[in-house]
Amino acid sequence: MNSLSLITLCCVVVVFGGLPFSSNAQLDPLFYSKTCPQLQSIVQKVLGDVSRTDTRMPASIIRLHFHDCFVQGCDASVLLNKTTTIDSEQDAGPNINSLRGLNVINDIKTAVEKACPNIVSCADILTLAAGISSVLTGGPGWLVPLGRRDSLTANKALANQNLPGPSNALTELKSAFAAQGLNTVDLVALSGAHTIGRARCLFITDRLYNFDNTGKPDPSLDKTYLKDLQKQCPQNGPGTNRVNFDPTTPDKLDKNFYNNLQVKKGLLQSDQELFSTPGADTISIVNSFANDQNVFFQNFVNSMIKMGNIGVLTGKKGEIRKQCNFVNKKSSKLDLAIELLEGEDMVSSI
Repeated sequence: MNSLSLITLCCVVVVFGGLPFSSNAQLDPLFYSKTCPQLQSIVQKVLGDVSRTDTRMPASIIRLHFHDCFVQGCDASVLLNKTTTIDSEQDAGPNINSLRGLNVINDIKTAVEKACPNIVSCADILTLAAGISSVLTGGPGWLVPLGRRDSLTANKALANQNLPGPSNALTELKSAFAAQGLNTVDLVALSGAHTIGRARCLFITDRLYNFDNTGKPDPSLDKTYLKDLQKQCPQNGPGTNRVNFDPTTPDKLDKNFYNNLQVKKGLLQSDQELFSTPGADTISIVNSFANDQNVFFQNFVNSMIKMGNIGVLTGKKGEIRKQCNFVNKKSSKLDLAIELLEGEDMVSSI
């Protein structure tokens, strides 16, 4: 098997060969090689500095990228704040009070704008930051296909509809991924991002005390692990305590997520479903990744690239936002004008 070597953060990171850079011919890892050659080093610097004091940030950035791509594609719509014309995805059920890293992406954008004004999209910054976050946590690196443009809209309703939940059954997870053109291997590989980061107790309280309204814990939880989680998440607690996804190496992107599933130590029900659903085709994939970290890394890279290509805007579609949280003034004025015209039409048709 051929391999590519990517020098990132003074380390040589091997990416397995045979992987397409992009399913979209308009995306290219060298897209900014002439217009903003400093891009990668700027993203690395800002994200690296933040991660030294906030070890959770790389996991939060990868999650932010995921929550962007699953709603009208990887177009930075998740970054848009609520306005008179924008119904922010940040207020959707899966996102409210849980998205992190928005300010970090803004800080990266500010630094990039200083070096290369009006060149790099927020969608590309977020995608590139997700890739660098993998490297910062000991995971694989890859040449990120670039050339995305930013959306002019957000879709809160679609965020509520498309984003999988922590209590989803395997059939629901497969359906959510299939709707984005992602297969079962992608589901298992991308779930491996839960080898880093934390989750709030409120997402697992039902598993610990009242699974499926039985008044008992989830039987798929290891009993010792269950007791440990109950100590961290008291039954009548506020639900705001945070628990490591991986109790062994919580800040390292490795294959331990899959080893944990094998011994009933998946934190979320949706994660444990990958291994504990009787007869599921995901079991053999989990076993494969648990047995060989290189196999997991290869598939994680492939699936991250594939996810990063969902519904991208290129060419003249969308725009290059000056600020990631707001559409450009020209677009905002045009959007407001259209809204006013539509309002007039509605009034005249009554």
